[in-house]
Amino acid sequence: MRARVKIAGTAINPRPSMPNAPRPCLLSIVVPCFNEEQALPELLRRLSAVGEDIPAAELELVFVDDGSRDGTLEALREVAAEDARVRVLALSRNFGQMAATTAGLAAATGDAVVLIDADMQDPPEVIPEMVARWREGADVAYGQRTAREGEPAWKVWSSKAFTRFFNRASNIPLPTGMGDFRLLDRNAVDAFLAMPERDRCHRVMFAWTGFRQKAVPFHRPPRTTGTTGYTLRGLVRVALDGVLSFSLAPLRLATWIGLAMVAATLAGLAWGLIGRIFTATPVAGETLLFIAVLLVGGLQLLAIGVLGEYVGRIYGEVKRRPLYIVRERLGFPESGPEGEPALADQR
Repeated sequence: MRARVKIAGTAINPRPSMPNAPRPCLLSIVVPCFNEEQALPELLRRLSAVGEDIPAAELELVFVDDGSRDGTLEALREVAAEDARVRVLALSRNFGQMAATTAGLAAATGDAVVLIDADMQDPPEVIPEMVARWREGADVAYGQRTAREGEPAWKVWSSKAFTRFFNRASNIPLPTGMGDFRLLDRNAVDAFLAMPERDRCHRVMFAWTGFRQKAVPFHRPPRTTGTTGYTLRGLVRVALDGVLSFSLAPLRLATWIGLAMVAATLAGLAWGLIGRIFTATPVAGETLLFIAVLLVGGLQLLAIGVLGEYVGRIYGEVKRRPLYIVRERLGFPESGPEGEPALADQR
């Protein structure tokens, strides 16, 4: 048995050096699903084919139904009854992709865990290369999108803009083109599950853990079934979660704006005094007062809004509600009666 090293409350298993022959392993593939009934047959076929291309690896397929409104859960029930590799977690309602992914990671038992979306825009055929990077010593092998077919320009641009802004606002570097498609060593999974916050941006959380990371470039094809669940509003929320959870830049920006306002007010006061004393047409005091009141009032509201975002997140954390609630578990050999409701362990 390998010794366990405990660092800041998280137990870490030192990884042995890799032999020349591939070490047998259990590879868990976590797939969060929301209204993906049409995509499941092709996804299962491709995942099974990929499993045959990975030497000395046994597959565990963990599907998380995130409150789907179509026949996704019924299809998963049928698959779990026929395939012993399939595990299904059915959440009690739609908790969002971040919570569903966390539920899948908490349920996965593999030596390494792959996160992949059900829409197959992240091709399963990239997984063998991720496993190869892991066996070479990487703790995290993340997919790096070199091209993104079929996605609107605003979505591609906003992703790049978020990465650039975050890298300036935080000391946690994010590579360009990185998404949530990745392979995680068991140590990285355990470190991630030790992070209890509710407002989650997974790509930033994985980067924060600081494990050895290796990029796996791939070409992202267009979506062939269904529609994306991410709207502009959802992407903005994810970006805010990443920035506000890992950076104090918004608070510092409000402070600098306040200082700039003080300087502008002093400059305006000096301008008004000079105009009144040395020119025949002094600046009207009412105009300066009107501009100053509007500007200061707007900046105060901005600062209060930024502060409110942080306070609201603190309020959400102290309530200690679970991230998700599992209504049904299928295919787990160690589980109790199937269909038994359970609260999430991850808080």
